[in-house]
Parts: sequence; C-alpha cells; structure tokens
Amino acid sequence: MPGSFYITTPIFYVNDVPHIGHAYTEVAADVLARWHRQSGDDTWLLTGTDEHGQKIERTAAANGVTPKEWADRLVESAWKPVLETLDIANDDFIRTTDTRHESAVAKFLQQLYDEGHIYEGEYEGYYCVGCEEYKQLDDLDLPEEGEFAGQYVCKIHSRPVEILKEKNYFFRMSDFEQALLDLYESQPDFVQPDSVRNEIIQFVKQGLEDLSISRSSFDWGIKVPWDETHVVYVWFDALLNYITATGWGEDAENFRRRWPATHLVGKDIARFHAVIWPAMLMAAGLPVPKQVFGHGWLLVGGEKMSKSKLTGIAPAQITDVFGSDAFRYYFLSAITFGQDGSFSWEDLSARYTAELANGFGNLGSRVVAMIEKYRGGVVPTAERDAEIVELERAVTDAADAAIGKLAIHDALAEVAKLVDALNGYVTDQAPWVLAKDPAQAERLDQVLATLHHGVGTLAVLYSPVMPKATAKLWAALGESGDLADQRVNRAWDRPVGGTVSALEPLFPRIELAADEQAAPAS
Repeated sequence: MPGSFYITTPIFYVNDVPHIGHAYTEVAADVLARWHRQSGDDTWLLTGTDEHGQKIERTAAANGVTPKEWADRLVESAWKPVLETLDIANDDFIRTTDTRHESAVAKFLQQLYDEGHIYEGEYEGYYCVGCEEYKQLDDLDLPEEGEFAGQYVCKIHSRPVEILKEKNYFFRMSDFEQALLDLYESQPDFVQPDSVRNEIIQFVKQGLEDLSISRSSFDWGIKVPWDETHVVYVWFDALLNYITATGWGEDAENFRRRWPATHLVGKDIARFHAVIWPAMLMAAGLPVPKQVFGHGWLLVGGEKMSKSKLTGIAPAQITDVFGSDAFRYYFLSAITFGQDGSFSWEDLSARYTAELANGFGNLGSRVVAMIEKYRGGVVPTAERDAEIVELERAVTDAADAAIGKLAIHDALAEVAKLVDALNGYVTDQAPWVLAKDPAQAERLDQVLATLHHGVGTLAVLYSPVMPKATAKLWAALGESGDLADQRVNRAWDRPVGGTVSALEPLFPRIELAADEQAAPAS
C-alpha cells in the first residue's frame, strides 16, 4: 500500500565547495526518493546548507566578507549547482539562515527553556572548530612527532583542538539516557547499519552528559531568545532543520503529513542524529525520526574524502567525463551502502565499460536495432517466454524489498540479474538466425516481444538511478506513458507492444586520460 516517505540528507557546511563524499549522500537520498515516488508514496526529499557557527565565521573573515555574504556566494555558486550536476530532484532546500528556520529554532528553544530542559552553567573542554563539537579524550590523538607533536588533535580533522571555557546554556540531555536506550531496544532498525547502532548504544551506556547548547565567544548564529548575548550551538540549530523545513511551529498540517523522517548521514555524524536529536524531540514531546542510517565513507588513497587533506574530488570532475547517470550508478552499485568504499578512476572506468556500455546500454541498442531490422520497428504482441516473464517479476520484487531496507547496492545487484539474463537470452535465441528462416517467424516474434518487454522493465527499474539514459531508452522503445509515472514496484506489469525508434548509444565509449587515472584532487 502506498504510504508517506520523508527522507533527508544532512545539511552541509558552506565553508567550502562540495566533493564526491557530499554527492554520495545526495545521490543515495535522491534514488530512494525517486523509487518511493514511483511506488506511489507521498514522498519528500529535503537537503540544504548549514550556515552558522564559528567555522563559517572564520572562513568568511579569511575571505574578507561577512558570514552571510560567504554563505550566499557558496550556496548559489556551488551547493545548488551540484544538485543540477547530479540530477537531484529535491523537493526543498533549507538554509539555516532562512527566516522560517531561524524563527522556528527560537520557538523550539524557548519551549524547552520554559519547560525546564535548559539551564545556565559553565563548561571547559577541548573544542574542534572543524566538527563544531567539544571532544572527549578518546576522540583525540596526541602525536609524538610532526607538526602538531605534543598537541591534542581531532581524529577526524587531524588539526589541534582549542581549550574553551565559557558560560553556556545546557540542555538536560542526561535526563533522556534511559529513554534513548529503550528506543534502541524497542526499535532495532532506528539506527542502522548494525555497526553504527552498536557504537551508538555503547556510547549512551557509558553515560550521557548534559549538552552545551549556546556560545558567547562569537556571534554568528541564531540568538538565544531570552539572552541575546548567546547564540545557539550550531548543531542544536542545524538538527532542527528537519522539522522547521516541514512547518513545525507554523504549518501543523504539513508537519503531520511529513514527519517523521528517514535521515541519511555519514557515520561520523550519526551520534548527533541518533542521540542528541531524538533527545531534543523527546524533550519537546515530538515523535522521534523514523530511522537514522549512517552510511560509510568514500575513501581516496585509504583516507576519508576531505578538502583539508586535498583528497576532495569535485563531482563535475567525474560527470564531465562519464555523465551523471554513470556517477549515480557507480557509487551506489560498487559500494555496499553502509560500509566504507574506495574510489578509483580505474574501477569506475572498468565498471562503466563492462556494466553500462557493454552490458545494459548495448543490450538496449541491440534490441531496438533488431526490432527495426526484422519487424520494421513494430513490436510483436506475441506471448513472451515464461522464464523471462517470471524473472522480471522476481527481480522487481527483490529490488523493491532491498530498497525498503535502504540496501541500494542489493537492489542494483538484483536488477543486474535481469541484464545478464537478457544478454544471455539474446545469445541463446540468436534472433539473427531465426530471421533467416520463414518457418521461425512466430518464434522470432516471441523472442523480440520478450526482449522488448524485458528491456522496458529494466528502464523502469533503473530510472530512479539513471534518469537520463532510461528516459532515452524508454522513448526509443516506444513504450506508452511517461517513464517517471511508471510504478517501479510493478515494473514488470505492462502491456506488450509499441513502435521503436532510433537509439543513440546510451553510454558512449570513453578513453580515460592518464591524468584522470591519477585520481586528481581539488
């Protein structure tokens, strides 16, 4: 039965331009959203940018502009354009500098303060500006050699932390320790994959401290409504985007329609989303998210994608060579969603050639060409081979079930079974041989009808992943209706027939240049 599906990406810091690590999350969320839309679900995809905090303030100052000017520049020149580069069909784009967000954050904070969940105190600790987070000692390294020898450095950013001491307002997060543990136990799928879930549970079992939720050492942020000498802690501010974008505090009907959400996040920020965020919602008497999924990192040279370490590859460096469809397909098929994955130009090129150009793309071109050659472009309405008919249905069901578990890689592996089966069917049935024998005309009709329908099923199943190529294939197949309107969870359930038209190669041959094989960083 159709339902509702609200999915979010993290909102990304505007201190720099996007790299393929950011793009990976965007594409995964978009594929899931497209799949659910084509399954008839009331779907909403939210993405956006996080624009407050000390890191943004310092970056802007280093570039000689105000924080808002810096944020505006990066959003318009980099963050919104990358969505077009990747064919992301987001329904909303939230900025933490939006009035709708800032006013709702102040309202939420005031509610928690009025209900006794916030108090004033003093805090001293190790603070990583890159993470915008106070760190515990086990989150830090103490190198004995090198540039930062003898200094505590953040394990994520490999930069020294600062010692901060200031009066802050605190959220009584410790009050929700048992409630969070009960949540994890009663809803085992609330945090996934299991590796992230186990880490979160162990963290909470060690005991939760209250959370410092304001800063007075800088002023780029949302003012604390009862004390404007403080600004709201950037993470407390940012997490609220998931409900402020859907109308909390302003549009109760839309909020009820959309919330709760499925959050896709990098595993390094799962703790914020699976501990702090549900505790905030519990304090406000609101439903917790549907799920928090912490996917793995993209690795280059064995290290997490990072601009500061000069391993950040811009998405356009890939899409300019291989196209957006190949980008989307590669990262979601080559990497088990939820685990770390290594990127290399050689692997991308090899998979593009084998799986897209020679596999799916060549299959579509051959089927269209054979129907044009042997039947004047008119698709036979003959009964199809039962084995392929059953496989189409089985693959559709299995892929849909995998998407329901956010196992995008498994879904694509299921669809690939149909690609391989149809390519094998072409070889086994040899339509070019059948075409030479008039006595085999009926059998040729059956084979061509089977192939045409099977490739159409592939177009539907692949459409959330490769929207451009599949739209071209769908048009060339002469299938009825708009591809975006086809029910992906019933991809096999379509009538036979149509008239094909010319189809250019969906995935042209590409010669990888030597400088691209070296995986350039930007």
